[in-house]
Amino acid sequence: MNPKQHADPGPAGPRPVGPPRWAAWLLSRWSHPDAREELQGDMLEMYAWWLQSLGKRAADRKYALTALRLMRPLARPKRATDYSETYSFSPAMIHNYFKIAFRNLLKSKTFSAINVFGLALGMACSLMIMLWIRDERAVDAFHTNKDQLYRIYMREYFSGKVQAVIWTPGPLAEELKKSVPEIEMTTPFSWTNQHTFSVGSKIHKQAANWASSDFFKMFSYKLLQGTAEGALRDRGNIAISRKMAGAFFGTPEAAIGKAIRFDNRKEMTVSAVFEDIGANSTLQFDCLMTWDAYVDDNGWAKDWGSTDPLTFFKLRKDADPAKVQAKMLHLLDKTNRDGGKPYKTQLAMQPFQEYYLNGNIKGDKMDGGRIEYVQLFTFVAVFILLIACINFMNLATARSARRAKEVGVRKVVGAMRSMLAGQFMGEALLIAGLSAVLAVLLVALLLPAFNSLTSKQMALPWSQPSFWGVIVGLLVATGLLAGSYPALFLSSLNPVRILKGALKFDSSSVWVRQGLVVFQFGLSVILIVGMIIIYRQVGFVQSKNLGFDRENLVYFPIEGELFNKFNLLKEQLTQIPGVKQVSHMTATPASNGNGTEGITWPGSDPNDQVRFTPVGIGYDFTKTMNLKMAGGRDFSKEFPTDSSGVLVNETAVKVMGLKEPVGREINWGRSKVRIVGVLKDFHFQSLHNAIRPLIAYLGAREPQGSVVIRIQAGKTPETLDAIERICRKLNPAVPFTYAFTDQEYARQYQSEQIVGKLAGYFAFLAIFISCLGLFGLATFTAEQRTREIGVRKVLGASVAGIVGLLSKDFLKLVLMAIVLASPVAWYIMKQWLQGFAYQIDIEWWMFALAGVVAVLIAVFTISFQSVKAAMMNPVRSLRSE
Repeated sequence: MNPKQHADPGPAGPRPVGPPRWAAWLLSRWSHPDAREELQGDMLEMYAWWLQSLGKRAADRKYALTALRLMRPLARPKRATDYSETYSFSPAMIHNYFKIAFRNLLKSKTFSAINVFGLALGMACSLMIMLWIRDERAVDAFHTNKDQLYRIYMREYFSGKVQAVIWTPGPLAEELKKSVPEIEMTTPFSWTNQHTFSVGSKIHKQAANWASSDFFKMFSYKLLQGTAEGALRDRGNIAISRKMAGAFFGTPEAAIGKAIRFDNRKEMTVSAVFEDIGANSTLQFDCLMTWDAYVDDNGWAKDWGSTDPLTFFKLRKDADPAKVQAKMLHLLDKTNRDGGKPYKTQLAMQPFQEYYLNGNIKGDKMDGGRIEYVQLFTFVAVFILLIACINFMNLATARSARRAKEVGVRKVVGAMRSMLAGQFMGEALLIAGLSAVLAVLLVALLLPAFNSLTSKQMALPWSQPSFWGVIVGLLVATGLLAGSYPALFLSSLNPVRILKGALKFDSSSVWVRQGLVVFQFGLSVILIVGMIIIYRQVGFVQSKNLGFDRENLVYFPIEGELFNKFNLLKEQLTQIPGVKQVSHMTATPASNGNGTEGITWPGSDPNDQVRFTPVGIGYDFTKTMNLKMAGGRDFSKEFPTDSSGVLVNETAVKVMGLKEPVGREINWGRSKVRIVGVLKDFHFQSLHNAIRPLIAYLGAREPQGSVVIRIQAGKTPETLDAIERICRKLNPAVPFTYAFTDQEYARQYQSEQIVGKLAGYFAFLAIFISCLGLFGLATFTAEQRTREIGVRKVLGASVAGIVGLLSKDFLKLVLMAIVLASPVAWYIMKQWLQGFAYQIDIEWWMFALAGVVAVLIAVFTISFQSVKAAMMNPVRSLRSE
């Protein structure tokens, strides 16, 4: 007897042996629908085996129990048995997935190249921005005690207003250490200036600063020779950099204990040599001298009423910054710094690690600065990567019709949706992997140019595991993001409809693709508008009439013997044929940020406090600068009383409310001065700042001052050579250095220039990658409407008509993107322009220009595919259906 059959005595003959009908019905009715056919087949095979080996009763029992376990919700979704799971994720199957993926890449070389290159561009752009952001955030992060380091700034309250200033009184550092127990160490830090140092016949200019003996104990600058405790212990000590030690002594070891002459007037002893300060430090200097030596040369630094240096301090590890802030808030009250005047000054503190990125003053606090650019380009990196991923999605969707039959056949033969989705995600990760390799190569090639553009010294950190972690994270994130929508979309296709040739897409999938295009072009429009406005603003500040002629205006510092020989210097300089005018000033023509509050006038409010900008000038200063007089006269040697006279600008006259200012006496501290002339307003700071009240006095020359020379156009090289010869003759111990006012002025907007260039490059990349996505969507639409195009051509439609038909829907999306993006772009750029006291107006044509650029590029992209589809032979179009 056949073991699979038993004799049936009934008249119908023998009945085939099978599992219990009720158990089979449960399995067919309540098992997971995606795995139902596979489960039924597997269970029949298992039943046959049980029947042969265990007998009918045991086989029925096992079949029934297994069927009950496979009923939902007892069964695990999309998994039938361990056998199925092993099969789905076996190495052979994964190998097969990759083989199919490579075949698809090679089969559609153009689409594959666009996909890989588009993602690579987005990833490379994001990677370079991340390197730049990493470099920006690394500034000052090397200090061991960075979480305990702070700097002081002051809030000044007057006239119902409050403003923050970063300069502090010289005695403040020592007072903080005495008055606030939580503060371990403090140091004042002077502003950096170029000074002359010499050893024998070797003479060089170096960036010099002064600080207290706590400096090297607070900050982690590496000492090559000497100790942190002894580097700045004595008045005659100087700590120098490796570069400076090499220039004067050959090696750091040879420099220790040697003498070096400072400004040809004082011998200093090298007590320490530190490693050259890198670009990752906010504080930049070539040498440091003791603060006591600075006070010896600048007696005002002992005065609480004078402000100049920065002040840094280090907290104890267990200190509460909020309590320290409360303790130091009114510390200046006991110093009588305000002298009973109707205004007050309070101290505030800022973490030192925020110094570089948050260096701007906004009202009464330190807020903003380079951190705004870091945040901006973080968003740009994310947006460009999103645009690249959207481009991949659109291209993958455009090719869905070609993959649809593959999906349908595989589903019919038993492939589950999870397997299909996994395959398409694997293909996306493969493309992302190829793109990541290409992106790293692009970054390696473009990084030198990027460094030149951003004035950085970045390098790819090949040896750091964190770098490769970022690469892998970027690869996986991009692959999952870019592949998610195509994987879910393709794996959800209905096999019956696909094999019947009725591949249609519902409105939701259409809206998704159109929304992605709008999003892409919206971001591109924002970047284009930003580029236009930044370029216009930078051009505006560089070309704006400053109130003086900055062309052919040269200046160099008054130092060494020039201080005492200035009259002889001026006489000899004026005899040079190419020199038109010579004068001097206590600041520089490109920047003057000094301030004084001790000025009152008849009728001034004693409760009002106005900060004037003082500047000492020489005869012929207004002629040298080409300044205009609004009233009165310039200083003249014909009027000996001008030694007690002053010039003020128009802003000062408005502040003082004087209708007839010329000849009026005003009080400057305890002295009376007389206004002899009014200067038309001119900019003596960058256009980030509004013009402040200016008061100019006659005759002051200081070692920090400048000789200002107007040279004749077209004779610059020979005139500079003649000036250098005279300076070397009169001042042989000091190297001659000079600067052009227009170049120094332009340097103040270096950050804005860099941002403008980067915005331009990023806008180009964004629009380029967006057009790749638009190309994909146009291809997808053309494929979907192949039969319609054939029918229209048979009925007489022209190529132009078909192109217009295919293009109008895309142009609507681009126009929608322009409308939605314009208000966002206006808001972002309006906030950016707030950083300038003088700014351009945001005009309608800027948005129109950005829109026209986007539309023209979109039309070109769409037309390429539309014309190709419109010119296809209609017979081939109809046959393809």
